Amino acid sequence: MSDTARSSRYEIRVEGVLDPRWTAWFEGLAIGSDGSQTVISGPVADQAALHGLLNRVGDIGLVLISVRRLGPD
Repeated sequence: MSDTARSSRYEIRVEGVLDPRWTAWFEGLAIGSDGSQTVISGPVADQAALHGLLNRVGDIGLVLISVRRLGPD
């Protein structure tokens, strides 16, 4: 895996609004809202970590809207 993939930033959008206190659950990623959706964003170490974050989204029953790679840190 390339260094670029390891230091990529991602944006995960889910339906509904999460309180910023969920930051710890999502491994320190930033949690924001644009009104009706929550945006979880920040650096993700690798694809395994990304899959782990997506599993956490499912674990608490959130509806996944999108996952977007933002690019290197």
